[in-house]
Formats: sequence, C-alpha cells, structure tokens
Amino acid sequence: MIKGDRVYLRAINVDDIDSIARCFQNEEIMYMTGTRNVLTKEQIKEAIKRFSEDSSRYDFAICLTDNDQVIGDLAIMEVDVDNRKAMFRIALHSIVECGRGYGSEAVQLAQKFTFEELNLNRLELQVYSHNSRAIKSYEKVGFKKEGVLRQALFMNNTFSDEIIMSMLCEEYMNKNSKGPI
Repeated sequence: MIKGDRVYLRAINVDDIDSIARCFQNEEIMYMTGTRNVLTKEQIKEAIKRFSEDSSRYDFAICLTDNDQVIGDLAIMEVDVDNRKAMFRIALHSIVECGRGYGSEAVQLAQKFTFEELNLNRLELQVYSHNSRAIKSYEKVGFKKEGVLRQALFMNNTFSDEIIMSMLCEEYMNKNSKGPI
C-alpha cells in the first residue's frame, strides 16, 4: 500500500470490478480517455488476472483514506528496467470524483513509487488535447509536455491531438526535495 493524505494505492483485484465497470458507463470519461470499447465485467476480470501475471506492469486501485472507497485505478506499465523507464495511465471511475485533487494526489503517489521504489528515471504518459483538466493536473504535479501527435484521435466527429508528457527522476527529486509527499 502507498498512502497519501486523502487517497492511497493498493494492488487492484477482482473486488474492484464494479467500480471499474462504472468507467464504461460514462460517456464523458470514455471521451476523455479516448476509450471506444465497453468491457463487460467478465472481460475486466480477465484483464485484472492477465495484468497481475505481467511482470512489466503494476496496477493499483485508488482508494479514499477515510472510507476505503475505490474511486479509480492507475497503472505503471511497460516497465523497461534496462532503460529505467515506464508508461503511465490513470482513470477516475466517476466524474463526481474529478476536480477534487484525488487524481493529482494519486499521480504523486505513482511518481513516488516509480522513482523511489522502482528506481526508474522516466515516467511517460499520453493525454488527448480535449482533456484540458487532465493536462493541467499533470502539469501541476511536474509532468512536462514533450511532443504532440497531431490529430491522432477521431472521436465525437472531431480530431484531437495526442500529447506526450513525461517526468524525469531528477525533476521529481528537485520537486520533492522539501521532504516526502
């Protein structure tokens, strides 16, 4: 478990299926993440099992510290130990939880795990240009824009750019030199 003030991360498990399934019932979340395929609970269960057997990834449930409610999930994936880098993704399961700082705190906990526990040098993510709330959140916690794949997504009758962002260990350490999260 990786504990913050308002949220904590724990290994994702099959008990989290109902919360994850909520993502696929919300059109705004689907659009923000560029998700087209709705997964059934059985498919989610199979994915959790498959992910748990994949040594190149770490999947976490995002839970509230005050009541243990699962509000989202995140993954550090494609861990490349040789090059000391990984990919990152996060999803809050309900729009109600957005804009409260839970996602930012969860991302900071994922950064802590990536740079302090896994000893990686680079954490990379992709976000769509129409998801301005996520972009602001990533920038707030230290991610930097480094590239744009122009008009990489066509959804809801419009094109969106795919923005590549990353954070390096040195940037994380400088940002957190005042002490732990």
